Amino acid sequence: MNDVARAAGVSLKTVSNVLNDYEFIRPATKQRVQDAIAELGYEANLTARSLRSGKTSMLGLVLSDLAAPYYAELAAKLMKAASRRGYRVLVEQSDAQSEAELNALRGPFRQLTDGLLFTPLSIDADAIAERAGKKPLVMLGEHIMDPRFDLVTMKNEEAAAALTKHLLNSGRRRIAVLGASPEESAGSAGLRLNGYRRALEQAGVAFDPALIASGVWRRDGGAGAVAGLLDSGVQFDAVFGLNDVLALGALHELLIRGLRVPQDVAVAGFDDIDEARFASPSLTTVSPGMDEIAERSITLLLDRLAGRETAGQGVHIEAGFELKIRESAP
Repeated sequence: MNDVARAAGVSLKTVSNVLNDYEFIRPATKQRVQDAIAELGYEANLTARSLRSGKTSMLGLVLSDLAAPYYAELAAKLMKAASRRGYRVLVEQSDAQSEAELNALRGPFRQLTDGLLFTPLSIDADAIAERAGKKPLVMLGEHIMDPRFDLVTMKNEEAAAALTKHLLNSGRRRIAVLGASPEESAGSAGLRLNGYRRALEQAGVAFDPALIASGVWRRDGGAGAVAGLLDSGVQFDAVFGLNDVLALGALHELLIRGLRVPQDVAVAGFDDIDEARFASPSLTTVSPGMDEIAERSITLLLDRLAGRETAGQGVHIEAGFELKIRESAP
């Protein structure tokens, strides 16, 4: 910066003001400084700047699996929302391992970032509270819904009920659910299953545990769950995958077994990932407000950083949703 100041014939403070976009600088002076910066190839020392200011302009994002389409698309939207506000996002994949989740709360990753967006799957609320420190933290997802923490999530139960109601209104009565077990009631799977059960009850349709098929939330999990139902002789006329990749796996299995979608079996998912629009047939699904989740979580985190949000307890936000009715379940 001293070299730039000498080359431009200005003070060190003026160079600093130009670098920090101080608005009350004469255009000619600003241009001389910018020309000197270009000529000398000067780059600001961000490490020194962060040590001086205590800010890194970096946000942390911890996700369990970046290969999962929903997480990948959400990460991209979070990065764009942060960038519009002058922040970058560092991403850490935890693989749903407790050690990795705990390390994200303490250590180099946390030190490099001003605040954290966190989707824990293995550790509990007390472990997070013990290690969270003073930097702001916003939870994403449904694994931990604790009043001590800020949370941005989706209307899982309400959205699942709306989708199930759509299937019922189209005449389906034997709706198989993929990705849960009959006794679940918490987390993403449990909440979506609760919504399904609520819609059945309101329609006067009996809940049948035989229609609930467990499976990992991947394409092979959906294919395997449907194969198990077909091989066991369970009768069903619709499939509700608790996420889109489960539904896409189910769609593939039904088609190779010679069943027509939607004529024989309607198929629906949840998340509205980009692939859902381009499946054949295109996938009916829930769009859970991914854009809103990204915008509101970044805003909440930065409001905490700036002291604009001072509520003592956590702020809980649920994004809106929309049914996307497509060819697989019209």
